[in-house]
Amino acid sequence: MCNSSCLQFIQDNISASDVKGGRVLEVGARNVNGSAREAVMSLAPLDYIGVDLDAGPGVDEVCDVTDLAPHFGPGKFSVVISTEMLEHVRDWRAAVSNMKTVLAPGGLLLLTTRSAGYPYHGYPHDFWRYEEADIRGIFSDMTVLTTGKDPLVPGIFVKARKPETYSMNDLSGIALYSVISGRRCLDITDGELMFFKIKRGARTLISALVPAPLKRLLKKLFRQ
Repeated sequence: MCNSSCLQFIQDNISASDVKGGRVLEVGARNVNGSAREAVMSLAPLDYIGVDLDAGPGVDEVCDVTDLAPHFGPGKFSVVISTEMLEHVRDWRAAVSNMKTVLAPGGLLLLTTRSAGYPYHGYPHDFWRYEEADIRGIFSDMTVLTTGKDPLVPGIFVKARKPETYSMNDLSGIALYSVISGRRCLDITDGELMFFKIKRGARTLISALVPAPLKRLLKKLFRQ
């Protein structure tokens, strides 16, 4: 899924020379409210494969992002596109590493994701927020050609190219802001995730059942 600025970013940062005759992989391809597929297909790729956790419009193969490398093999795609997926993956390091692995040397990565200030949106989960410094660190093993902020809502875009001679960087020390824990952290604990789900469930129940004056009071008790 992606908004109009995500689609515009993809269209502005991909060309026929990147795509024509090559293989394109879209990760998180289920078309909920927009897809880059039509614009990229107009550039005549040899193959365009959309993958997602669940079947649906735009999904050619059901595959978890953390299984891309064993599923497809290394260096199989000249372009990898991911719009509005990465914030939803708890193990973001495995997701990024798999996308880098399936990208061919010299290949192009186009990615959009959300930044701090964007509200929780579980499809079915939502874990992380990324800033420009985070993105530059995560993709420091690639040539970052362009980064930009979403002009409509908090988010970050990146265009990067995989070097011909490539060595993957170590992501273990990079901490991100988590909407689950409400702080920067290396990982989210099971306890934090459980508490977050309980808190959100309580808020939903309050919203449905409690009169407005009491609702305002109870919301203060559950405020982060």
